[in-house]
Amino acid sequence: MISSVNPTIKAISILVPGIFLSFTFDVFTPLIYLLFVLAITFTLTNISISKWIKIFSPFVLVALGFAWMAALYSNQTYSYGEVHFQLWHFEITTGSIQTGISLALRSLCFVALSLLFALTTDSTKLMLSLMQQCKLPPKITYGILAGYRFLPIFKHELHVLRQAHRIRGVSRTRGIKGQINQFRRYSIPLLANGIRKAERVAIAMESKGFTGDKERTHYHDLTVSKKDWYFLTMIVGTFIAVVAISYYLGYLNIFGRKF
Repeated sequence: MISSVNPTIKAISILVPGIFLSFTFDVFTPLIYLLFVLAITFTLTNISISKWIKIFSPFVLVALGFAWMAALYSNQTYSYGEVHFQLWHFEITTGSIQTGISLALRSLCFVALSLLFALTTDSTKLMLSLMQQCKLPPKITYGILAGYRFLPIFKHELHVLRQAHRIRGVSRTRGIKGQINQFRRYSIPLLANGIRKAERVAIAMESKGFTGDKERTHYHDLTVSKKDWYFLTMIVGTFIAVVAISYYLGYLNIFGRKF
């Protein structure tokens, strides 16, 4: 399963096609690769389809907005072909429509790849992998982990503050000035509690021998296995194959230039 792949290798696997997809401006390449990403998402992971659709759906609207804006404001390089209709002084051509659809599909590819990574990667394993495989300093790694663990605590404390204010008869204020005062009432106690918690965590880490030294042992040793390289080969290799097929069929378009 993809959830057991080393997070660093998984991140590289996601970044490589994501970066090179931004160079393509045809419809075929991002469409086929999007279908491939969707196929492995629903066959090689335990991601709930309903949960995935709930997260993915808002980005479809964003992608449609990108497509519409790209079709309206395409420059001469991408506004080739027959004029299909005119909106005010904007001429919508075959090239501008293809550019807009391509941009939308690329955006959806980025989202699908990001969800594949985010929904199958444990945050703790990601930080440990960055520290062990990418040699990220332990001070940065454990600092990020500590900050990440504080987020749900801050959410709970904010809820407690709101309930306490409501019990004491402090209602929600309106207007810009009222919103500023309300933000001040919430932010100062949260900031004070955050500083106190950070000091406790720092003292606890020092008392347990944490010095930030890179030469240290780990309770969980993350290694790179053959399975991780297979995953990298599958993701990147499929992208190369899709680009090759697109080039062979005459669809490949890089920055407005067909190959």
